[in-house]
Parts: sequence; C-alpha cells; structure tokens
Amino acid sequence: MKRKSKFKKIDVRKFVPRASGKDSPPGTVQYVGKPRSEETRIDVIEFNETEVAEYKIDKPDQLKKYIASDKIKWIRVSGVHDIELMAKLGDLFHINQLELEDIANTSQRPRMEERDSYIFMVFKALIINQEDQDVAIEQVSLILGENYVLSFHETEPKLFDSLGTRILTGKGRVRKMKSDYLAFAIADIMIDQYFVVLEDIGTTIESIESELIINPGSADQETIYRIKRRLVYVGRTIWPVRELINEIERSDHKLIHEESRMYFRNIYDHTVQIIESLDSLRDLTSSMMDLYLSSVSLKLNEIMKVLTIFSALFIPLTFLAGVYGMNFSYLPEKDWHYGYALFWTICIGATIFMLFYFRRKKWL
Repeated sequence: MKRKSKFKKIDVRKFVPRASGKDSPPGTVQYVGKPRSEETRIDVIEFNETEVAEYKIDKPDQLKKYIASDKIKWIRVSGVHDIELMAKLGDLFHINQLELEDIANTSQRPRMEERDSYIFMVFKALIINQEDQDVAIEQVSLILGENYVLSFHETEPKLFDSLGTRILTGKGRVRKMKSDYLAFAIADIMIDQYFVVLEDIGTTIESIESELIINPGSADQETIYRIKRRLVYVGRTIWPVRELINEIERSDHKLIHEESRMYFRNIYDHTVQIIESLDSLRDLTSSMMDLYLSSVSLKLNEIMKVLTIFSALFIPLTFLAGVYGMNFSYLPEKDWHYGYALFWTICIGATIFMLFYFRRKKWL
C-alpha cells in the first residue's frame, strides 16, 4: 500500500530575502510577506512582582499612559501588514525607520541592532500545524526597552500563550526580573520549538527506516527528500539565531543586566545542541537515502536473479525443442515408440539437475 506523504510543499519564498521595492529609498516601510486582511491587534500585559494587568489596545495613542509607568510591559502586536499603525508605533517608541522596515519585511534574516534607548532583535519561529504536521516559519521582531518589550508577530502569537499565562499567574521568575529577562523568555520559547521540530523529524525518520528495508517505494523517496529540505529550513533559521544570542550574551548595552546573561548563555547552549542534533539528522537522512537506493537496487537484483534462473532452466529445454522441431526428413528418434516419453524424461531430468546444481552453489 502506498503511504501518503504528510509533508506539504515548503514555501521557498521564505528562503529568499526580498526588498521593499526597487525604487524605494532606505528606511521606506513597506509590508513584504503573505497577503493578510485581518485587523492588527495590540495586547499589553503590565506587571511587577506584586501586580499584573492585561489590556487590549484599540489605538496606539492609548499606549502613552503605559509607557510612563515604571512597571514592566509586554506589548504584543499581532500583524505587521498595517503600515500606518507601524508608523505610529515607530513615532511613539522612537524606533528607527530602518528597524521598522525590517519589522515589516518578513523575509529578514535573524539579527540584532543596538540603539541608545533600545535593542532591536529579529527571530524566526518554527510552528508545527497539528492538523497536517506542516511547519510554518514566522518572523518575530523584538524591541527591548528600559521597562518594556515590544514584540511584533505576523499572526496571532498562540505560541506565546504559555508565557502570558505564567506572567498572569505569577509562576516563574518573569515578574521578579527586568525587561531583558522577558525578552529572554520569548526567545527561549522559540528556541524550544526548534527542539519540537527536530523531534518531529526524528520520529518521521524512525517510522520509515524499517519500511525502507522491507518495502521501499516512491512515497519513501518523496518523504526523505522533504525531510532533507526541512532540515535545510531549520538550519537556515538556527544558525543566525545562534549568532544573535551570542551577541546579546556578550553585549555591554545597559539594557542587558548581569543577572540575565546566564539565561541568554543557557539558550545559546541550546542553539549549539540544536545544531549538533541537526547535523546528526542530516547524516541519518543521507544514510536513509543511501539505504533507500540500496534497498531498491537489492530488490531489483532479486527480481533479476529469479528471471535469470528461469531463463537458465529453459535454455536446455529450448535447445532440445529446437533440435526435434527441425524439418528434416530423417530423425533417428522420430519413429521410435517411446521417443516422446524419452524427450520429456530428459527435459525433466535436466531441470531437476540444474535446480540441484543451483541450490548447491547457493544461488537459490
């Protein structure tokens, strides 16, 4: 039975960086990404060690009263396609136009930029769709300020709901730490998701490994090929993230406090571990392709072996049938009463002898 591949075609556009426009000057904010029509949403979680509150913002101007507060604020912007709203947020938080351009361009490479009053970071989140097991990649941009983290998401960030719950319920260290720890917690969720994606790939490899030996088919070849492309997908994402985390951990910016460096160092170690796992899965996938080709070749050889044995068995029979099928007037055994029986006796005896010989040579 042909096994249906569970992987969809990967969006190759995510691999290719795209500019805002050929004739646009640097700093021109233009949305680059999948067409979206949903309304951009802004949510705020404001907290300190003893208090916490959650708000939904209708207009960017409503954020002014929260900016003045000394509490830590996590401002989540779901949707970066509303350029007018992005411009208002840029004016409100004094974000450089180049950073706004990168936020709106969802094909940006993960990177970090330090400014006097904030640190700008671009991450890539890998999200597994539970329905079809397809992997989507979304850009998450962070603005780390003195008492706030401003996060920009392409879609509604359900991946980070667990972090919002931890803040609201007071679990963990988030409410006891400063804004740089909140940025770490957001990055930690995305990096942990890389482990989930690699685990899913590993499970898929294990599920088809035994089938490759027993019954290799075209569906297995397609699955292996898609796994290799997905590994490239993860590799193109995790390598720049590793560099980004390393820059944050080594930064001497005033917004990166000493008590938070150990946490960034921890997720840096996670990125190293992911890269090592990625290399191992690449080797396994290459071995699986070799195994697939070897299994197909072995199966073909077995078929050719059977056909060759059948051909070899019929060679002497064809010879005898050809000799006694000649149209000569005189054949010594032609008029003999037991000639037909002798012919079949010789044919059967020759066949049995050849089968015995092949078995003794271990060709059967």
